[in-house]
Amino acid sequence: MLAQVLSGLPQQPHNENLIVGFDTADDAGVFRLRDDLAIVQTLDFFTPIVDDPFDYGRIAALNSINDVWAMGGTPITAMAITCFPKKGVDYAILTDIMRGGLAVLMENQVTLIGGHSVDNEQIMFGYSVTGIIDPNQVATNAGARPGDAIILTKALGTGIISTGIKFGKTSEEIAAASLATMLTAGKQAAELMREFKVRGATDVTGFALLGHAWELAKASRVTIEIDAATLPILPGALELAAQGLITSGNKTNREYVGEDVFLNEAVSEEMRRVLFDPQTAGGLLIVIAADRADQMLERLRQTYQDAALIGRVVERGEHSLVVK
Repeated sequence: MLAQVLSGLPQQPHNENLIVGFDTADDAGVFRLRDDLAIVQTLDFFTPIVDDPFDYGRIAALNSINDVWAMGGTPITAMAITCFPKKGVDYAILTDIMRGGLAVLMENQVTLIGGHSVDNEQIMFGYSVTGIIDPNQVATNAGARPGDAIILTKALGTGIISTGIKFGKTSEEIAAASLATMLTAGKQAAELMREFKVRGATDVTGFALLGHAWELAKASRVTIEIDAATLPILPGALELAAQGLITSGNKTNREYVGEDVFLNEAVSEEMRRVLFDPQTAGGLLIVIAADRADQMLERLRQTYQDAALIGRVVERGEHSLVVK
């Protein structure tokens, strides 16, 4: 929605220090301060997806910081954003939410410097995060090149599992696995991206795997081929998807990519639901030269046990995305 509105506004005067703006649907904006230093800025907040306020705060913090890590940046400060009702809900819940968020900020050496709250019936929480980066080492949506390999650092299915929890269809073991995935930080992946000089990456969040992969392909003017059989998927996600336990975002994500995605007929409907499943604090989608992919994957798996090589980049074809 915001992208549609922004596209209709008058164009800003060109600023040579703006390295990444909103024109390529990147994870964050990047603005050069000097030749060896740029700031990375992002903002994200959402409604509760788990029952425990402390966990909700932790997930919201990681989800917000992820956008900086996806660019290869280092987060340094954050400002809290919350919508919370003045009446009818115990303020202790908000305290627990913010306690969870602060725990994540402190763990990742991100300084909380303030925030803003709004009286609202629907609870929402998140952060505006600022990071730093070398202007010559920014990973963007436009960084994929034919011949590159594609790595996904986390398993898919958090949206489906959260829906299953909402309707009492998810076991404690499945819910715990999903929570553990969401609470795994992208910090180590960002550090490896800098070490391996990665120039193309994005995080997988609300637009699902295919929505974010599509943005990557479009910005890079290539076609991305994904092998569905190699995708890491959370336990129980396919079974819940088969029961129709999906979010409303599943439909809108399909509409978002439209006809620019080719899905092989062998890809089952439950797998398609996972492919379009909105993720929270999802994994990073990393593009790297094929001859270095195995080495990076081995390093990633020391932190991200589900990390997998899921596809490749080829010359632009009829579709931006092809799923086999």
